[in-house]
Amino acid sequence: MSEETIMNAEGFDAWAEDYDETVRACDAAGEYPFAGYAALLDQMTEIVHAREGVSVLDLGCGTGALDARLFALGHPVTGLDFSEKMLAQAQKRVPGGRFVRGELGKPLPPALEGETFDCILAAYSLHHLPDEEKYAYLRALRTHLAPEGVILLGDVSFPNRAGLEACREAYGDEWDDSEHYLVRDELEAALPAFNVDCIPISFCADVLILSPAD
Repeated sequence: MSEETIMNAEGFDAWAEDYDETVRACDAAGEYPFAGYAALLDQMTEIVHAREGVSVLDLGCGTGALDARLFALGHPVTGLDFSEKMLAQAQKRVPGGRFVRGELGKPLPPALEGETFDCILAAYSLHHLPDEEKYAYLRALRTHLAPEGVILLGDVSFPNRAGLEACREAYGDEWDDSEHYLVRDELEAALPAFNVDCIPISFCADVLILSPAD
């Protein structure tokens, strides 16, 4: 499947049936971009569940793998995605969850307008946004955080630009130039209103915890 196809809703619709299997195989092989995927979901689940019953908004929820874990632990979950077929998979997996169609980088859809959440999550989704759009989106999401709320980003991530370039060189033609991965020192500089903590997961993945600085 080409980069041009997979970047739009139709591409993700086509990938919906095989998405979980593809990701698991890449993780099992320890290869970019999904090395550490299962461990990353474990870590995000642990962080959320440190407070019982907190509400969750999952941005780019895909097939609902993370939402299923959190819902089973007693967390009300809302998932956002632009792929109808991904949302259908998620709703089937988590019948008690709420799943809403919407696009990353844009204001939350009317169904979620004015709502706040204890945890806003994005697992392997925000890399589809160019850096400046990503930073603007994260700033805007702060208004949807409940008191003491946090944003959790689990994704392909590097401490600095040199680390990203080293991975790019190592993977050559396998590297996806259409994606915009997290670079921690650049994100910290762009988002002074947040404290950023990092939990390393693999050579190409981290969980970043963004908490309001004031």
